[in-house]
Amino acid sequence: MIQDNALRLFRAQGYDATTVEQIAAAAEVSPSTFFRYFPTKEDVVAYDAFDPSFIEAFRSQPRGLSTIAALRRALRSVTSGVSPAEMELQLVRDALIRAVPELRSRQVDEFVRTLELVMDLIAERTGRDARSPAVRAMAGAVIGVGIAALVGREAEGHALEYFDAIDAGFAELERGFDF
Repeated sequence: MIQDNALRLFRAQGYDATTVEQIAAAAEVSPSTFFRYFPTKEDVVAYDAFDPSFIEAFRSQPRGLSTIAALRRALRSVTSGVSPAEMELQLVRDALIRAVPELRSRQVDEFVRTLELVMDLIAERTGRDARSPAVRAMAGAVIGVGIAALVGREAEGHALEYFDAIDAGFAELERGFDF
């Protein structure tokens, strides 16, 4: 709720012109409540609301699936239930990250955090050490697919196109590369 209101205000007023106090008021919480959930204004944009759902969907995939197949099914599961309004806010978030230098820098930290999360999820699923070269390489490839989809996405495109590009990248990983 706090992030949704923040993204709406950022779209209407701009990132720099929007204050934490305005976000808190729009979300009907106190500024101290805002800071309990998000230590900075950057954090409210950096938070990926899809992560918890994706983690749950990935963990629920049958053990007989390969790791990449499980990732693909989890992605489709999560994105199939996303409303158009949620997708619109994802586009606002992506546009902010592209346009605001401190948010672009912050996104690098988020990629590292997500890389470690993916390493742990792969290790949990496969029983391998999260720090093994194979798990790190797979997690890096998974994050790389997400980065490539983000970089290759048209700024005005639909958020589902981004998820479709991730799925297509996962399909390439699943097939393997012959070049």
